[in-house]
Amino acid sequence: MAKRILAVDDSASVRQMQRFVLSGAGYDVIDAIDGRDGLAQLEKSGAVNLILTDLNMPNLDGVGFIKAVRASNAHRLTPIVVISTESQQEKKQAARAAGATGWIVKPFTPEQLLAVVKKVIG
Repeated sequence: MAKRILAVDDSASVRQMQRFVLSGAGYDVIDAIDGRDGLAQLEKSGAVNLILTDLNMPNLDGVGFIKAVRASNAHRLTPIVVISTESQQEKKQAARAAGATGWIVKPFTPEQLLAVVKKVIG
């Protein structure tokens, strides 16, 4: 059974690229347009092996999303990788404090994305 990844980003083009790359590598990808939609997708689809999330999104930003995921018993141990244009240490600290596992700075290559995903979940 394919490992399932939730990709949360308000940019349709970023979600499309993530889906294309990860699906092509054999992963099952679920999309969400912001943190609020991400929580709804988690509730609807159940267990995921990895969550990829942007930081700057409408309705519920990445840090708020990560905190909500970590507050859930079902997903508190699920790896979460932030994918963002933000690279400031304070932003990374806030995401780590909320429960993020790793960080990828946009723009990124398909190879970088796959390398991180394979490192985190195989």
